[in-house]
Amino acid sequence: MKRIDLVHTIKQKGNFLCVGLDSDLTKIPDHLRNDPNPILRFNKAIIDATHPYCVSYKINTAFYEALGADGWKIMEETLNYIPKTHFTIADAKRGDIGNTSNMYAKAFFETLSFDAVTLAPYMGKDSIAPFFEYPGKWGIVLALTSNPGSADYEQRTLDNKPLFEHVIQTTASFTTPENAMFVIGATKATELAQIRTVIPNHFLLVPGVGAQGGSLEDVAKYGMNADCGLLINASRSIIYASSGIDFAEKAALEAKTMAQEMASLLSLYAG
Repeated sequence: MKRIDLVHTIKQKGNFLCVGLDSDLTKIPDHLRNDPNPILRFNKAIIDATHPYCVSYKINTAFYEALGADGWKIMEETLNYIPKTHFTIADAKRGDIGNTSNMYAKAFFETLSFDAVTLAPYMGKDSIAPFFEYPGKWGIVLALTSNPGSADYEQRTLDNKPLFEHVIQTTASFTTPENAMFVIGATKATELAQIRTVIPNHFLLVPGVGAQGGSLEDVAKYGMNADCGLLINASRSIIYASSGIDFAEKAALEAKTMAQEMASLLSLYAG
């Protein structure tokens, strides 16, 4: 999906919500567990319920890779079930020497046909560059994450700047706002103002609103640009809104509530 199409979808639907499909067999409703394919049935029900209220879905590949070959098949079937109008993200956090990254890029952009894949940039430019060679595809680079361990590396100072800022600047030097996004945790909302001085036009994928305690309004206030420039991911707070028969209905209600708040924030902060 091209940037212009993503921006159009956000403006048309009036929200910038990404629903995370971190589907865990131990957490889905009990009544689904005897189904021949419980995770796929759960995912389809969540997609059916939430697609009117979001613009994107993010599949955390770890939850599917853990299931072996069957998990990859479930991931592929889930991806194929997502409406083509929605931006799809493989949350795979890949990054390796060039020939290996070429294969990772092929796996997620050709074999599975995701729109975007998350990337771990700490092996340097050549470890993520292959992902930016696909027209209409995106690399989403980890920059400043919400976990406590982000202090171990990402927030360390190098040449009077935090390391995450060096990562952003270096990546922005060989990519464009048409093919690169950055992951910024919602609990780091106040740093967004400085980040926006470095990359005013790029999209940001922001996890951590909802179950992790990040503020949606703060993220919009400090991080939104004229094109919105944000995808806010919510996973557990939506897909596990209920553990009962009404799980899909409750997921839809949670997504709708977030979408309505986003509509207000768009009118307030987008140019």
